[in-house]
Amino acid sequence: MTLGLPSDVADALDVLLGTEDATHLALRRQVPHLRMAGRCSCGCGTTDFDLDTDTVTAAPLPAGTVVAAEVQLYDTAEHCIGEVLAFARNGYLSWLEVCSWSDGPVTLADALRMLRS
Repeated sequence: MTLGLPSDVADALDVLLGTEDATHLALRRQVPHLRMAGRCSCGCGTTDFDLDTDTVTAAPLPAGTVVAAEVQLYDTAEHCIGEVLAFARNGYLSWLEVCSWSDGPVTLADALRMLRS
């Protein structure tokens, strides 16, 4: 677990941020400096980050808020039931979003199980 982040959030960022892309590598270097600023109360796992931008370098991303990484989630019937997205603002990780496109909620724990299987 990364200090300051719950293990599920750290694991999700590890899955989302690849090791072959220069932008993802720059964002990975920010992860040890992230702290949890808040978490959605519905239980989905969406998490806001706090980051001292003076201690890390910005990733090469456009100004403003962008989706820096994403993965779609599929059920056993190959229906897209949601996605997990990492957002960055001005090159710095800002929040992790867990979205559900199905009738039932998708949590970060669900997403991690799907991604690991």
